[in-house]
Amino acid sequence: MNQLDATKSGFLVCIGLCIFIFTFIYVRNTFSKVPSEQKSFPDTAECGVYPDELCSALFEGKSAAPQIGSVCQIIHQPEMPDCIRTPCNCSTVLKSLHFITRPLSEEEGNFSLAYIITIHKELEMFVKLLRAIYLPQNVYCIHIDEKSPQDYKTAVQNLVNCFENIFISSKRENVVYAGFSRLQADINCMKDLVNAKTQWNYVINLCGQDYPIKTNKEIIQYIKSKWNDKNITPGVVQPPHMKHRTHLSYKEYVHSGTSYVYPTKNMKDDPPHNLTIYFGTAYYVLTRKFVEFTLTDVRAKDLLEWSKDTYSPDEHYWVTLNRLSDAPAATPNAQWEGNIRAIKWKDQEGVAHNGCKGHYIRDICVYGLGDLQWIIESPNLFANKFEPTTYPLVMDCLERRYRLKVLQQAEVPLEAHWHFQESNYFNMKLNV
Repeated sequence: MNQLDATKSGFLVCIGLCIFIFTFIYVRNTFSKVPSEQKSFPDTAECGVYPDELCSALFEGKSAAPQIGSVCQIIHQPEMPDCIRTPCNCSTVLKSLHFITRPLSEEEGNFSLAYIITIHKELEMFVKLLRAIYLPQNVYCIHIDEKSPQDYKTAVQNLVNCFENIFISSKRENVVYAGFSRLQADINCMKDLVNAKTQWNYVINLCGQDYPIKTNKEIIQYIKSKWNDKNITPGVVQPPHMKHRTHLSYKEYVHSGTSYVYPTKNMKDDPPHNLTIYFGTAYYVLTRKFVEFTLTDVRAKDLLEWSKDTYSPDEHYWVTLNRLSDAPAATPNAQWEGNIRAIKWKDQEGVAHNGCKGHYIRDICVYGLGDLQWIIESPNLFANKFEPTTYPLVMDCLERRYRLKVLQQAEVPLEAHWHFQESNYFNMKLNV
């Protein structure tokens, strides 16, 4: 071997050793930054009495709880109850899915709520929402997106068939995000609800990724104490940066599983009846008389027709009508008042909240484990948005805590199947 070859060989060996050393250091440092509970899956003992003890730590904001929980929820993957995807007799449905079958207090029994729930996916999440808000004195209209798979529609129908006070909307829409079809879905349900046997007091609209923070009793008490005989439609006069939504004409596109709303080059006429357009939340709590008004008043009908080619009309329609001084239960001078939804918007980080601990979709937080304390401390009635397939422990914790709170507030004897667990291992106060 000549001197040049020897030099080349030595150089290559040196490079190889350097690569090995740097790789070793990188792997060691990277691993050392991973919390100890994530280096290897913890056993059942390290997860505590799952999920109650871990949920308590998450609700109290213990710093290590989200890291431990993210691993424990993989070990303890929840199983979907048989009666969700496979037909069961109704007695089994009620018991195995833990539906509450009697009014829990005289006050609640005498104040019926109507619910509109629009859904299109995540069957298990829908069941979690429905059994949380279900009570026999209330009434529920379910709008299933017409684009949903047939097996999903069948599963929902099988569940609904077990209840006299739950029904599928008689007319279904191909719902497009931010499109008129979303508003029309609610109106379809309202038409059905005003003809329902139950004489409900207020209607509340929900989507399939909502979950209650307050109990039925607390919702009623909030309405009575803060909004007695008034509608709740948070919003303000349409700000300049939102005027494009109603100044331009928009169209819905639905084809081959793809749907969206897009602007055209056409400018819209002014609103009918010289109405002032407001901008607010798509979520509401409305009196029965106001709903009947929106379905019959000529201004409401004309505004609905005018709104068909606007962007996200559900964010201006209800609040605009509720600001009319002669509308039933109207709040002409209201602004953003009304604790309806807890939502972490991306543009409100550092102002209204401390950031999303899950992930954002369309600038809305899908809640992660680190968001649980913020959720239960919110003054709002409901929270959005949840994905139990992504963060199963989030829903496990909320469900168990919520049901415990509901049962502790009950003023009637409890039935065994209303409980989610035989023994309660929550080691925190529920603020009942």
